[in-house]
Amino acid sequence: MNTYLLNTLLLFFSTTVAAPLMAQEVVNKLPDWAFGGFVRPKGANPVISPVDHTLFKDPMTGKAIAWESNDTFNPAATVKDGRVVVLYRAEDKTGVKIGHRTSRIGYAESKDGIFFNRRKEPVFYPGDDSQKDFEWPGGTEDPRVAVTADGLYVMFYTQWNRKTARLGVATSKDLVHWKKHGPIFARARNSDIIVDKFHKSASIVTEVKNGRQQIARINGKYWMYWGEYGVYGATSDNLIDWEPVVDERRELKAFISPRRGFFDSDLTECGPPAVLTEHGILLLYNGKNNANHGDKRFNQKTYSAGQVLFDAHDPTKVIGRLDVPFLRPMEDFEKSGQYVDGTVFIEGLVYFKNKWFLYYGCADSKVAVAVFDPAAPAAADPLPQ
Repeated sequence: MNTYLLNTLLLFFSTTVAAPLMAQEVVNKLPDWAFGGFVRPKGANPVISPVDHTLFKDPMTGKAIAWESNDTFNPAATVKDGRVVVLYRAEDKTGVKIGHRTSRIGYAESKDGIFFNRRKEPVFYPGDDSQKDFEWPGGTEDPRVAVTADGLYVMFYTQWNRKTARLGVATSKDLVHWKKHGPIFARARNSDIIVDKFHKSASIVTEVKNGRQQIARINGKYWMYWGEYGVYGATSDNLIDWEPVVDERRELKAFISPRRGFFDSDLTECGPPAVLTEHGILLLYNGKNNANHGDKRFNQKTYSAGQVLFDAHDPTKVIGRLDVPFLRPMEDFEKSGQYVDGTVFIEGLVYFKNKWFLYYGCADSKVAVAVFDPAAPAAADPLPQ
């Protein structure tokens, strides 16, 4: 066959086959204030998965429990002694479904942020202590962690007694031994409007100084975003006691809320610690797609990740927000497990070796990582048609 004719036929068939495939996805271009895109390292994920051979003597029952045998997900992350430490939520097999088992927090560390060594026992869990009424039998869930300039690690987590979810706070110098301080709003002036109502998901504001990510102050105070059915705020002078931001009617003030027709039409749940950047305060959050009035391009009830930018001088003021997710369930391990509709649930973000490592829960079952290199940004997850 004539070489020219052969090449022409090959080109025709290749473009004919490729065109429908290319038409299925749309390039997802991010604004200059956003982080990303984040790349999933090839062959590395998931980085943490359930195991059934690690036993822990539960102080509440006195029994040996395979504490991370059912699921390992929703991780916090930080850096200590030049290594990434991931604190992940682990569920045992004592219940019938998520929310009905007991959750504890495990510890894993890595030299490169991708391959991890794990401790055999949890480092944080419900016990016979001052917080047992808030944490038993549901457990300690969904941590976020950040560190002060002088090396104090502060962890915000969900206290779950299977009645009311509350935000708790604990501190540590080594990420292994923790001091529990109880519900973050217990001593607030406006505690009566929140402390005994369902509330979770705290993202304290951080900044990068001298190559190290640490807790920041905004207008002289520590600042956090929190909430799942809207993004709210709170301030503190000591990192332990927090005051929720309220309006003139003494009602909680939502800075963003779910949007009808968007990927975050059901939930806007705060993700990892927010970051103060040259553009403002950047909050990465988890959006849930409403089954009836969400974005029809994405699965019903799927969790994807969004970003919102707040003014650095007025952290209640929104100056930018993504209309589509920058990270969404695309891999098999993100679409199978406890949550089959698909979940990437982001909670851990660390600045490590001049890159941003994002750790997230996959379908409420495993932990994965994606990496953003500011020196060579990749594309965000593509969008379906």
